[in-house]
Amino acid sequence: MCMFSLSAKACGSLVLDKDAVEKYVDHAAAALGLKLDAEYRPGVVANFERTAAIAALVMSFELPDTVEAAPVFRP
Repeated sequence: MCMFSLSAKACGSLVLDKDAVEKYVDHAAAALGLKLDAEYRPGVVANFERTAAIAALVMSFELPDTVEAAPVFRP
């Protein structure tokens, strides 16, 4: 399953299955030792889905192999 891959190329696209996102949120909370109250869970899932949609947009932008990351940000 490449649902949470950092590379859109690995999957062809980043598609989120709601059931898988819910499972991810539950497992991540458990791994971090966080108690996720039932009243907050839908909001956490929705926020993760929004964040993943934004990440998919960023990851869909192709960069040439010649581009190097800047070691220091200078505005």
